[in-house]
Amino acid sequence: MKNGTVDHVPVFLELLISLASIVSVVIFVLLCGLCDCFSGKKQAEKQFLFDDEERGPERKSASVRPMKRTPMLTRKTIKFERPDKKPAVASIQPNVGAAGSKNGLGEFPLDPFSGMDQDLVLMEDQEESLGRIQFSLHYNFTEQTLILKIIRAQDLPAKDLSGTSDPFVKILLLPNKKSKMETKVKKKKLNPTWHETFLFEGFPYNKLQERILHLQVLDYDKFSRNDAIGEVNIPLCDVELAKETTYWKSLLPSKKSAGKLGDILFSIMYVPSQGQLTIVVMKCRNLQAKDFTGKSDPYVKIWHMYKGKRVEKKKTTVKKCTLNPVFNEEFVFDVNLDKIRDTSFIISVLDRDRISKNDIIGSVLIGHKTSPLEMKHWNEMFAKARQPIAQWHLLKDMS
Repeated sequence: MKNGTVDHVPVFLELLISLASIVSVVIFVLLCGLCDCFSGKKQAEKQFLFDDEERGPERKSASVRPMKRTPMLTRKTIKFERPDKKPAVASIQPNVGAAGSKNGLGEFPLDPFSGMDQDLVLMEDQEESLGRIQFSLHYNFTEQTLILKIIRAQDLPAKDLSGTSDPFVKILLLPNKKSKMETKVKKKKLNPTWHETFLFEGFPYNKLQERILHLQVLDYDKFSRNDAIGEVNIPLCDVELAKETTYWKSLLPSKKSAGKLGDILFSIMYVPSQGQLTIVVMKCRNLQAKDFTGKSDPYVKIWHMYKGKRVEKKKTTVKKCTLNPVFNEEFVFDVNLDKIRDTSFIISVLDRDRISKNDIIGSVLIGHKTSPLEMKHWNEMFAKARQPIAQWHLLKDMS
């Protein structure tokens, strides 16, 4: 108030000041809210980490769980030798365990079977025993008659899937092949007894000296050709015929069928505690050619048999255009200990044919009641449990 008068502040100036104050308050409130939000978020993160540390590592990683690795079921391939190498021809030596050793398998590592207790045992590469035959010879000078008595045979190989054979003996006086005589067939026998007598009449003694007595043991087959087991040839000039003499002769492979199908090398191992039998098909040699090219496309098929019935089948891969394929493929079969005596395996080599039916080249029957060589391999597997036992086997015509 001056000289009795009153000074008035302009109304718009008061409004401007009030508006500025309100804007300042609003900005301050917004800034405080943002600060509180930021600080709260950091505190929450700290509290989360603190809680994780208190709850342990299992809670800390609960939000991200690692993926479990599921074991893949693959078929192992054990490389005893490289397929592109020329097959070794050295004989197999038993109990070879040194790394880099060479034998019928070629080169192999010290422990080719991971998880197995001991090294691979290689049985000697030997020819299969075909058994032997007992007979007697005597010449009657008065009647000019050769008297032959077929007595028995022992340890004949099994030719049938039942693990037995139906043997009989065919008799010839070579070089004459037209006049033949035969014994009776003995059903399901590997040690047959005949005691049958045969007479060759009207043969002067000097002429008889030029003849060869041919004895061939065969397995009788009702529906197909009889299968030769083995034979023996006796030049009569080397035999004392004046008195009756009894002989034992080992049977030799028939010239028409010896080694014509080829051989297969495989190992077997049994683990009684796990009830598992493992077969490793390694390789074949000198297989019979089935294609017009003079080669074959071989693969191996394994039938698991129980009491003569087929239970399970497994196969290898096909090897193209070869007569000496290398497989080295492993197959595991479940065989409980209480069933092992009635268990057997048919291991067959076949030629793959895309157009027609696959041809069987040859087979091997291995088990408790089989041929002597196969039975020896089988028994060796039990004598050395948890240890792979390898053996060469002659392929046979079991069709």
